[in-house]
Amino acid sequence: MAAKSGRLGTWLKMLAVGGGVCVGGPAFVMWIQPTDEELFQRYNPELQKRSLERRYERQKEFDDFVTQLKEYSKSEKPIWTVQEEAIRKHKQESLRQDFQNAEEAKARQEAMRRETGLSESAGEQGSRS
Repeated sequence: MAAKSGRLGTWLKMLAVGGGVCVGGPAFVMWIQPTDEELFQRYNPELQKRSLERRYERQKEFDDFVTQLKEYSKSEKPIWTVQEEAIRKHKQESLRQDFQNAEEAKARQEAMRRETGLSESAGEQGSRS
């Protein structure tokens, strides 16, 4: 009978220590972890100023990101696939815009040459000499 009571005591000690670790560990972390406001107060004044200036930008970026994720989630495809397609589409649009800008610049340059009386053939002859 003494052996059973010894086992019972061991089990009770184990449960008490386990409960203390499971409850006490997170409680200890919450007790020593500083809040966001305490961390902000520890910044030097220059970092505080910069953080306050950029707060609106960061909030807007985060809101845009969440809005995009909501749009991507409406698709039947996985979000990462839709996101890759959107990035690819954005790159293609950017390249198309760059090409269009280059064509417009070339057209303006040609128009200025015609206004001043220079032609492309005169420019080519000058470079051959």
